[in-house]
Amino acid sequence: MTVSKSSPMNPLLAATITSPIVESRSWVENVTFSDDMPLINVSQAAPVDPPPAPMRQALAESVLNDVSAHLYGPVLGLPDLRETLARHCAMTYGGAISAGNVGITSGCNQAFCAAISSLAGPGDAVILPAPWYFNHKMWLDMAGIECRVLMCGDDMLPDPQQAALMIDDRVKAIVLVTPNNPTGMEYPDGLITAFYQLARKSGISLVIDETYRDFHSASGAPHSLFNDPDWSDTLIQLYSFSKAYRLTGHRVGAIVCSHQRMTEVEKFLDTLTICPNQLGQRGALFGMRNLGNWLARERAEILDRASAMRTAFPQLEGWALKGCGAYFAYVSHPFDAPSDQVARALVEKSAILALPGTMFSPRREEGGNGHAEQHMRIAFANVDQSGIDRLFARLAAFSIP
Repeated sequence: MTVSKSSPMNPLLAATITSPIVESRSWVENVTFSDDMPLINVSQAAPVDPPPAPMRQALAESVLNDVSAHLYGPVLGLPDLRETLARHCAMTYGGAISAGNVGITSGCNQAFCAAISSLAGPGDAVILPAPWYFNHKMWLDMAGIECRVLMCGDDMLPDPQQAALMIDDRVKAIVLVTPNNPTGMEYPDGLITAFYQLARKSGISLVIDETYRDFHSASGAPHSLFNDPDWSDTLIQLYSFSKAYRLTGHRVGAIVCSHQRMTEVEKFLDTLTICPNQLGQRGALFGMRNLGNWLARERAEILDRASAMRTAFPQLEGWALKGCGAYFAYVSHPFDAPSDQVARALVEKSAILALPGTMFSPRREEGGNGHAEQHMRIAFANVDQSGIDRLFARLAAFSIP
């Protein structure tokens, strides 16, 4: 008799959660929504519209006329794009940032994976504030790196003094995301600086993911870290072109770090993708050179939607707005049920797809403080004013027995 045996499975990968976006999509796959109540999808923080017409035209011309757009390119990205982003960062933040400090990646997720892979390995630890961006937590789990969870308070801000108590010789980095995913909070310059000083004093790195910096509500630099002439000893910055120029499907991000670290990042990127998407890089370069006014209008629209969310939330009985900025509102619900049950009920009863706090924080039984069960993330970037009005009308009518 032949005995079948399944192939070995990496236990770290098998123990990692299913992507929350994949899971949430399964909630609506077999549901038919009525014409009177179509689905309002506020689950994913990604533009659903294509890039603007001038960029699409430039991409089409590259497809037809630029042979190199179809070939392997440099592992760390197009030199012109690296140089342009370096100049833009130096102009925005101040300080000395050169093309050698910039690497182009296949999306900001890959930039994070590259940064962490250059910092830590199995058995090491990284401090991650919660609520966290779930792909960050997933990568740490896959890589066998301990995630030391720094729970935010009711103000949704991490505390550097609490972080200091968590640092030992296994901790290699602290990760911040600002404007934050999922809470929308814009971390003040003073708070960011406090974490930077803590990391520098402790001999570890500060990884700061600024995917949504183009939609920050304040004008000027969101922090002053690059003014330190020795910033590259401590700071690793991550960025995404996807949100700014609607290039999500082209996968273009960036990492800014020391020249020495970039050598290690290059090894990682060469092994994964060999080079970033060539067309996407050309789109990003076109955007940085030609779409400044267009991006300013996009930013203004997102800020208007955030303002509409802040105006509408006090009208919802029992709900509370805990954070709002960039693409996100992070809210507490008034029900006894945990947020994952509330999220499923919202789909079934109100045709709203939002993500529960259980996807962004540990549950109580996992050491959490109850935030996971009580909160929801609403990604409003793809919901216009009329859509926001419909969203709040449905939330006001929603209840759980």
